[in-house]
Amino acid sequence: MGIDLTVSGETKLTGLVGGSGITSSFSPRMHTASFAEVGVDAVYLSFPITPEMLGDVVRGLQDIAVGYNVTMPYKTYICELLDGLSPAARLMGAVNTVVVKDGKSYGHNTDGAGFSENLRLHGFDPSGKKVTIVGAGGAGSAVSTQLALDGAASISIFNIRDEFWDKTITRIESLSKETGVKVTLSDLAERDHLASSIAESDLFVNATRVGAGDLIDQCVIDEDMLHEGLTVADTVYNPVESKLIKMAKAHGLAAYGGLGMLLQQAALAEKIWFGTDMPIELIREKLFS
Repeated sequence: MGIDLTVSGETKLTGLVGGSGITSSFSPRMHTASFAEVGVDAVYLSFPITPEMLGDVVRGLQDIAVGYNVTMPYKTYICELLDGLSPAARLMGAVNTVVVKDGKSYGHNTDGAGFSENLRLHGFDPSGKKVTIVGAGGAGSAVSTQLALDGAASISIFNIRDEFWDKTITRIESLSKETGVKVTLSDLAERDHLASSIAESDLFVNATRVGAGDLIDQCVIDEDMLHEGLTVADTVYNPVESKLIKMAKAHGLAAYGGLGMLLQQAALAEKIWFGTDMPIELIREKLFS
């Protein structure tokens, strides 16, 4: 798709900060097409960086950018480098959108709101529902927090027992206390416990990168864990349908990949940066049909 975008002396800078894998991200094409469509004089670039570069990049973009997105593996690390966090980002302990105002950088998180909005557009209301999530990192934190804020009945999170385990427990305890929703953390290695949790759930969410990149042929759950009446969602958007989504659809289940979440969270980011409304359906049609 050709995009007529003239760069001028007034052109604003936005972009995506993440690891080396972001070179395959849809975000630059998506935001650039949106800017051109609504008349925003801005460009959106990819900034693949190493962990030791993060602090310098945050300080550098603070001087030259209007704002930017943050993706794995830096959504949690960046929090302590910013001048302030929105209430949602503070509760999630993760940032995916930064806006620069008066020389200071403020973190937001549009992932969770984008995820929930996509579910609602497909007719699924998370209020009062039991949820099982695999993944407690940046995406998982955003999704679980938003679902708690949306009034889910309970949320069971499964994650590998990594170096962030104790910190994750503290965050989850705080989330439960602030929202009144029962949120628990379990070891992903406990497969029987995972299976029983999914069996009792209305919604299952993969909030890891399993199903994308070098893990494209993998799935976080076993096929026999699926059951009638379960809604399945994935935060993976490339491929548009992950192995999990294909498997769920083959069983006749309602299943939604991460593309809808991607579009909705991107629209919220553009609203934060420029106050504009992203033409979501037009962008979906032009770039993803």
